[in-house]
Amino acid sequence: MLRGGPVVQIGVILVSVLGLWVGARLLVDAAVRSARRFGLSELTIGLTIVAIGTSTPELSVAVDAAYKGLGDIAVANVLGSNIYNVAFVLGVISLFRVIPVAESLVSRDGVALLASTLLGGLVLFDLRVTRLEGALLVTAFVAYTAYLLRGTQTEADGATEQSADQSLGDGGVTRPITDRIDFPGRDAVFLAGGLALVVVSGDYMVLAASELARGAGVSEWVIGGTIVAAGTSTPEFAVSLVALRRGSLGVSVGNVVGSNILNITGIVGVAAVARPLAVSASALGTFAWLVAVTLLIVAALWTGRVLSRLEGAFFATSEVTRWILGLI
Repeated sequence: MLRGGPVVQIGVILVSVLGLWVGARLLVDAAVRSARRFGLSELTIGLTIVAIGTSTPELSVAVDAAYKGLGDIAVANVLGSNIYNVAFVLGVISLFRVIPVAESLVSRDGVALLASTLLGGLVLFDLRVTRLEGALLVTAFVAYTAYLLRGTQTEADGATEQSADQSLGDGGVTRPITDRIDFPGRDAVFLAGGLALVVVSGDYMVLAASELARGAGVSEWVIGGTIVAAGTSTPEFAVSLVALRRGSLGVSVGNVVGSNILNITGIVGVAAVARPLAVSASALGTFAWLVAVTLLIVAALWTGRVLSRLEGAFFATSEVTRWILGLI
């Protein structure tokens, strides 16, 4: 709980935004350099290391809520975060630039995103998640990650990176300032430091935003599915925007897709293993919205191998509409 009134809470939010931006820059720079050094594609790094890092706030909130018996907060946070990621984060970054998409992102990871979302819905259909179901969800995430990493040494970034290079040219991406700082273990330090700054800043943003929402008399389910969900997804938003500016579209898009797969399988799974979850019937309506948005985003990527500005505006507007409907 944060002490102080609305002015203090708004100040904390503003400082958190700055922390998220600085942390995201450190994290993306270090991740991209590491990807190239070890022969990993930027898409794979975005789907795994960066996605896991930026989903840490969701994990923290979900497990904490599960231990306290607040299944609604745990699940609403995950479902709301996933909707926010695919609708608002991808929608907004596509407004800055039309996003070309690698074929593997659609044919492999798009299918995995749909499958994981439907699996999560199957588990939540009876409004509870047992420890066994949680363990199955975690196993599904581990299996997907292992499959992803097994073939990554020969994976190229494909259309995403090629298109980025063609549109930006060699001089189109500003040289990261962290490239000018060199010492043993530099990337490991920047990766850990950037991740820590992103996680801590996201945590304080959630606390401040939640206090503001409660002060306005907003319900716990709405807080979990909107304010807290957006707060815990702010690291994904910050990392995706910074990666886009760096020309690393594989990290920018892969981070969102990987985070969503992790959220619905790994995070719900871990929370249920910690303590079985029980949720209200409101979860079914939120899940239906998530399925619809996920189907539409995968279809948009599949048809043209790009996410256009018009499509991005549509998805971003859909998320704003969901917030308005939920908060009024």
